Amino acid sequence: MGNIRKVIGWSLCMMICCHLMGEEKKNLNIVFIGNSITQGALLEDPKHDAPPVKAALYLGKQPAVGTVRYSNQGVSGSTTVDFLPQTGSLFPKVVQAADRFKDETWATLIFSVMLGTNDSAITGPNGAPASPGKYHENMKTIIDKLLALYPKCKVVLHRPVWYSPNTYNGAKYLEEGLNRLQSYYPELQALVLHYSKHFPGQVFVGDTDGFDYFEAHYKEELFPEKGNAGTFYLHPNRKGAAALGEMWGKAILGSIVE
Repeated sequence: MGNIRKVIGWSLCMMICCHLMGEEKKNLNIVFIGNSITQGALLEDPKHDAPPVKAALYLGKQPAVGTVRYSNQGVSGSTTVDFLPQTGSLFPKVVQAADRFKDETWATLIFSVMLGTNDSAITGPNGAPASPGKYHENMKTIIDKLLALYPKCKVVLHRPVWYSPNTYNGAKYLEEGLNRLQSYYPELQALVLHYSKHFPGQVFVGDTDGFDYFEAHYKEELFPEKGNAGTFYLHPNRKGAAALGEMWGKAILGSIVE
């Protein structure tokens, strides 16, 4: 009888330990919002190599993380205007993706957002050029709606990454656009500060390293593209997409292990 009690006690202990260890792991459902960089434009196999895929793979290898599911809602050419809820353009697709996850209380719903590249253009994309103030307003509108629809979600705001100052394809960016892009980063910081007071623990600064990283490694990790002002660099190649995905993954990880 004594041995039986010991076996039962040991089994219960193991079950409790396994249960507690399971609770320590965070299961994640991630909706990635962005433009062509998020979508994986120019990559031969974006379904396997786009930054969201690499971010999810990175997170899935972390001891603090359990199951990771994601939806890539990156759309080439898109701006903050295109994702505004009131336009009915791209936001409904974000909602559709998030609604597939919303009833899964065992997982944290995260919106990973990197927008601003196309907003910074001189001409071309919808709503461009967006002033820093307009960018702030649009981003706040998007975030407010996400928090209203999904009260327990987390929103991670990544800094838009560098592009070469001669970037000029169907849209015109050039050095003016690059300067404007850099003016958006303080707006993201201001947004996070605002939400830290009104929605503590829900809105975070995401990756901030990608901008400098690609400025330093653009010849190795961005595609060379023919443009109206010579060869320009904008979209990550396979190596660059993997690097960016890992940077996003690290930032997302920081939002759940705070």
